Amino acid sequence: MIRVMLAEDMQMLRGALVALLNLEHDLDVVASVERGDEILSTAREFQPDVAIIDIDLPGLDGLSAAEQLHERLPQCRTLILTSLGRPGTLRRAMSAKVSGYLLKDAPPQELSQAVRKVAAGQRVIDSELALAAWGSADSPLTSRETEVLRLASQGSDAGEIAKRLRLSVGTVRNYLTTVVTKLNARNRVDAIRIANDSGWL
Repeated sequence: MIRVMLAEDMQMLRGALVALLNLEHDLDVVASVERGDEILSTAREFQPDVAIIDIDLPGLDGLSAAEQLHERLPQCRTLILTSLGRPGTLRRAMSAKVSGYLLKDAPPQELSQAVRKVAAGQRVIDSELALAAWGSADSPLTSRETEVLRLASQGSDAGEIAKRLRLSVGTVRNYLTTVVTKLNARNRVDAIRIANDSGWL
């Protein structure tokens, strides 16, 4: 029996996915959560073989949660679900060492098959997304610039970002100015839009 944990913030979808997966004779959903910051503690408690994680979660985004799982609970494999097929996000998922990456509009049987493959140590990636990622541009931002912009996109001001990353406010402002320049954006909001659309956040 493959033990599965599900992380999805939309209650109706979460319930439907749990019911769907539990119909499979070899899958058992042992836990479900609605927030990204609940994933690691819940996985430690229930020891799932596979964690199915929505990419957009409150508290902590799905890819950051997947990175935490890979570092601290490597025996739990991760399968990312997303409604947006952004090549940059797929590349970020690959660097987070996720085992699978599926679009939410995939046929239901694809999800259960993906869980089985991931549990068996295989990688599962939506083929259209993989092709799109192959030909897409890499992010021009450094990891620190991306981190600063991601926090800005979540509504943090320069002071809050500085405190969280242990930087000076001036350094944070310099990073944001550099990001706007690198992305040929009109302003910070435009830079966030460009980075989001490219899947770099």
